Amino acid sequence: MLPGMRISIWPGAYQPFESVLAAANHAAGTGWDGVWFADHFMANAGGPFPPESPTLECGATVAALAAAVDRVRIGTLVLGNTYRHPAVVANMAATVDRISGGRFTLGLGAGWQRNEHDQYGIELPAVRERVDRFAEAVQVISGLLREPATTFDGTHYQLTGALCEPKPVQQPLPILIGASGEQRMLGLVARYADQWNTWGLPELIRHKSGVLDQHCEKVGRDPARIQRTAQALVFLTPDQATADQITGSLRQPAFGGPADRVGEILGEYAELGLDEFIVPDFTLGTGAQREDNMDLLYAAAAPYR
Repeated sequence: MLPGMRISIWPGAYQPFESVLAAANHAAGTGWDGVWFADHFMANAGGPFPPESPTLECGATVAALAAAVDRVRIGTLVLGNTYRHPAVVANMAATVDRISGGRFTLGLGAGWQRNEHDQYGIELPAVRERVDRFAEAVQVISGLLREPATTFDGTHYQLTGALCEPKPVQQPLPILIGASGEQRMLGLVARYADQWNTWGLPELIRHKSGVLDQHCEKVGRDPARIQRTAQALVFLTPDQATADQITGSLRQPAFGGPADRVGEILGEYAELGLDEFIVPDFTLGTGAQREDNMDLLYAAAAPYR
């Protein structure tokens, strides 16, 4: 595979904005390609952070990053559809793209985190209905961002001659769908997405990407028109045994080791055709340590860019 895999940073929402901004500015100043931000109001129960952790809201944060950080792309990873009406999302996305000068990627997902819905009294439908709603929402958002006016008569959303002005700088503004479900969600990626994202180590990404190709064939779409993005936890350690001990106890996809071994695994992602690898920052330390580890990761990824 020819070089060309982008590398981006994903600052966690459970840190002060000043720390998020520092990571984004370091990325912008050292050659990284993008900065992504998650859409949650609290940490997931049973996850690595306590639910009461102070949590930055995604829409406001990406708007601030769009204004404060130059060069890199800014994206949402991913906005939960259950939290906002799709017309609100479209207007937000168009505005952030304007603020950034055309550097925004709108990442969307169906929504899933139970404790947020329970605490705020937000309905979390069963999976089938949630995906039905999401399919309609993506069509609504695409219409508002890309057409002069949008009329939509769905089961869950109805719009009549709806406007979204000003339009984004980018035409079209890229829409990313976060999806792992092989039956329906990857089918929606094939129909509606410009980019696809999921968690996974190389072999899983290879498998899911193949399933996505099959869905593209079913709907008559060229699979090459959908960019593939993925993330896993990355641990830079002095020796491989330490990394294996850390990653072996985790539920999320993770890999690690000395910088040369991490580079080999990044090369595996590049070889399978991944367009962008995204690095969550909370495994990299804080302050100067995080910046040093970002520099090591960037150097490890350089042969595949």
